[in-house]
Amino acid sequence: MKLNTLKPADGARKERVRVGRGIGSGLGKTCGRGHKGSFARAGKGKIKAGFEGGQMPMQRRLPKIGFRSLMAKETAEVLLYKLDSLPAGDVDFAALKAAGLVSSTAKRAKIVAKGELTKAFVLKGIAATAGAKAAIEAAGGKLAE
Repeated sequence: MKLNTLKPADGARKERVRVGRGIGSGLGKTCGRGHKGSFARAGKGKIKAGFEGGQMPMQRRLPKIGFRSLMAKETAEVLLYKLDSLPAGDVDFAALKAAGLVSSTAKRAKIVAKGELTKAFVLKGIAATAGAKAAIEAAGGKLAE
């Protein structure tokens, strides 16, 4: 093999189409772009995604659904079995933070029912789900607001 004999495989490279070279070429005058309109103009041939030619687009025809609470970012979830690792007695938000059960960025906490609770806790200023509240009261504790 010699460097001066190298060439691409047959059919690997196409010759570019030369447009605007007279009516005999088949691509003269409008160069295959048709007459007027955005696709006939230079640099104007693209339309944004979702554009339906002026018809009301699908993303605007469909109803808006869902909701994402901004409060959820500031609320930390504490699972029952993790709460059980604390010593029994009064528990407030500061105690949860000190124990490392709540992140430093959280502003409030909520107890979620997952796992077992064996100790009696008195929770002050902490929210709880209905299942968690029932489990806390069954273990002899209570929620103090």
